[in-house]
This record gives sequence, structure tokens and C-alpha cells, in this order.
Amino acid sequence: MKDLNALMQQAQAMQQKLQDAQAKMAETTASGSSGGGLVTMDLKGPGEVTRVVIDDSLMVPGETEILADLIVAAHADAKRKLDEANGALMREAAGPMAGMNIPGMPKLF
Repeated sequence: MKDLNALMQQAQAMQQKLQDAQAKMAETTASGSSGGGLVTMDLKGPGEVTRVVIDDSLMVPGETEILADLIVAAHADAKRKLDEANGALMREAAGPMAGMNIPGMPKLF
């Protein structure tokens, strides 16, 4: 019975670590850019856009396709960075369980 109690305590501790990591993930920010910095974008949490900066030189009539491509690329860059940061938080929280594939349990990075 002592082993079962210890296992339950470990599970509760891990659950708390995962909840803490999720709270940190909600506040994590990342910045991405494209076009050599002509477009920059900040993302927060699960991918909420919090800021977009577009260089004035891109505000040319008839060049909207280029601008749209740069915005998409800046978003992809920021999202990749945000995913990396969030993945690191989850791996840290999961500890030795990270990467394990336990039947019936969600995969922990």
C-alpha cells in the first residue's frame, strides 16, 4: 500500500507541474519576422497575435501579394518559436515521463 500512496503522490505532483507549465505556456510570447525584418509579428500563448509591424516601404499599391506572403512567413516563424518554447516547458514539466508513450495517457512531447 505504501508504494501505491507514493505513486499517487508522484502522479499528483506531475499533474501540478503540468498545470503550472500550461499556465506558463499561456503567457509565453515569441516574435517572428520575414523579409529581413520588414514584417514582424508577436504571438502569445496558444498562438494569439498580439502585434504586427509592417515597414512603410511595403505599403505600395499593387504589392499586396508580397505583403500577404511576408505576413504569413512572419507568423510561421513566430509560431515555430512559440511551439519550441512551449515544448520545452512541457518537457521540463514532464521530466522523466517526457517522450514516453503510455497507453491511455496523452503523449508528453
